[in-house]
Amino acid sequence: MPLAIYALMIGAFGIGTTEFVIMGLLPQMAKDLGVSLSSAGLLVSGYALGVAIGAPVLSLLSAKWPKKRALVILMAIFTLGNLICALAPSYSILMIARVLTSFAHGTFFGIGSVLATSLVKPNQRATAIALMFTGLTLANVLGVPFGTWLGQNYGWHATFWAVTAVGPLAMAALIFFVPAQKETGDAAGMGKEISVVMKPQVLLSLLLTVFGFAGVFAVFTYIAPILTDVSGFAVASVSPILLLFGAGLVVGNIVGGKWADKHLNRTLVGTLLLLSLVLFGFTFLMGYKLAALALVTLLGFAGFATVPPLQMRALEHAAEAPTLVSALNIAAFNLGNALGAWAGGVSIDNGNLITTAWTALGISLLATLVAYISGKASAGSVVVKADRSLLGH
Repeated sequence: MPLAIYALMIGAFGIGTTEFVIMGLLPQMAKDLGVSLSSAGLLVSGYALGVAIGAPVLSLLSAKWPKKRALVILMAIFTLGNLICALAPSYSILMIARVLTSFAHGTFFGIGSVLATSLVKPNQRATAIALMFTGLTLANVLGVPFGTWLGQNYGWHATFWAVTAVGPLAMAALIFFVPAQKETGDAAGMGKEISVVMKPQVLLSLLLTVFGFAGVFAVFTYIAPILTDVSGFAVASVSPILLLFGAGLVVGNIVGGKWADKHLNRTLVGTLLLLSLVLFGFTFLMGYKLAALALVTLLGFAGFATVPPLQMRALEHAAEAPTLVSALNIAAFNLGNALGAWAGGVSIDNGNLITTAWTALGISLLATLVAYISGKASAGSVVVKADRSLLGH
């Protein structure tokens, strides 16, 4: 694989770390900032909102820029935002900095996905995307645990100083390893880009991403109390067990990319179906410790094996506006996280911790059914177009 893709991986590692590391530090940050735990939790929601807003806006603003320049500028925004977080003296300043940092998130992955696919052969595109997203998965395996440990022992400011340091490293890698490009003067206009987004298959792809990931996070958001209250593990065991989730996540992301290169729609349906089976296991096997360990690992594998085919599906139906749609698909992942967490919370309020698995299963099965039907419809459309071309129409 080209070195440019590894440069993208470094940026993805930094972005993934800053997004998720705050979850392990919320109690400490709430106490230090003098706010409630729920208010501290809004630092997570603020980031997700920033991703949803920043992805389409920055994608449109940077549409005619060379991808290399755009990526370096986005990592500069990432660096500045985390630097302000590290220096933040108050809750309000920290919130502003979190939102600023998040603006780079969706557009970085959007442009990065398009760049990664342009640097490899057609049959390696999903693998290239998966390799870039490996940075995000490694953030969950290495960056988040280290950042949490750093914050717990040296204060949360230290965590953001460490994350800030990733920014210049990523910028240097992008400058040295991403090939120089000309300005894309033929980039689609804003109206055309928006019209591409409004295509039924593109909207369906974005919706699939939302529901596909909502199924994962309806359970994963509450995995700590599930492991302690249902499976019977000690609180101290939760962090090591989550390393199994991270390991499954890394392998699933890579395998999903390789499978998607061979057959996109089949991989998407298959990984969503596997996710549904894992969630079904959650409904009645989490009371057994060995089964719980296996299911947590499989949740990481199945959940993130869907990422490359979901991203590739969105790109496949948006040839005229790949960067915008790719960025919006990243925003859809974040919306899925938020939707899943909300649905899981409602399930707990009206049932118990295991009810989250039933809710997640329903969401995942719906996504699987939609993926299957839309895949058939898309394939049928291709056949019709091919038949017409053979007839000279």
